[in-house]
Amino acid sequence: MKSSRIGEVHRITGETNVMVRLELDGNGHSKIVTGVAFLDHMLHQVSSHGLINLDIDAKGDTHIDDHHTNEDVGIAFGQALSQALGD
Repeated sequence: MKSSRIGEVHRITGETNVMVRLELDGNGHSKIVTGVAFLDHMLHQVSSHGLINLDIDAKGDTHIDDHHTNEDVGIAFGQALSQALGD
């Protein structure tokens, strides 16, 4: 049985390029690459403890700081979650 509670968001800004795909009815599988080690760790925890399949690929201006990557991953994650939850 395939889950219909899936959200996908591709967010591109002047500072970042973020792709988030999540499946609420998953098994905790994740593939997360943001360039921000602590953010990767925390998102892995959300996935494994929440049994949410989560794929995130983010490229950002981390050579300047982590702010934009954290912000845009959070925005894209929230939008994907909203999509997956639906009405």
